Amino acid sequence: MQGATPPAPRLRQHSRNNRPVTRDGAWLSRAAFERLVGEALDGLPPQFAELLENVAVVVEEEPDPALLDEMGMEDDEELMGLYLGVPLPERGSQYQALPDRIAIYRGPVLRLCGSRREVVREVRDTVIHELGHYFGLEDEEMPF
Repeated sequence: MQGATPPAPRLRQHSRNNRPVTRDGAWLSRAAFERLVGEALDGLPPQFAELLENVAVVVEEEPDPALLDEMGMEDDEELMGLYLGVPLPERGSQYQALPDRIAIYRGPVLRLCGSRREVVREVRDTVIHELGHYFGLEDEEMPF
């Protein structure tokens, strides 16, 4: 990551010991969840979508417990997404590195949402939030 400090993650309060279903008991397969992430990316305004370069957006089931400990997260906090990389404004003209990475965590998103409709909205919001970090925005600068 070339010395860059990762931005604050997208998180909400909740227990990560619950099983990954919505509060109303809905379950989304990994394939269905990945489609939601793809739809969120497809729904980006063209002026932003065309700026995405050298960034991989992936779905993971759960964040690594060691990462959560390293971040100082409490047991009642859920990490829904995380951007790892060098934000665009911090890259020089000679920047070359492995792709930046945005992870969207299926388990925490499902556990925090009350319905499939909320999952759709939360996936979109989390993808946009993490892409905001890719574009160099801090948490305080984002609408959610």
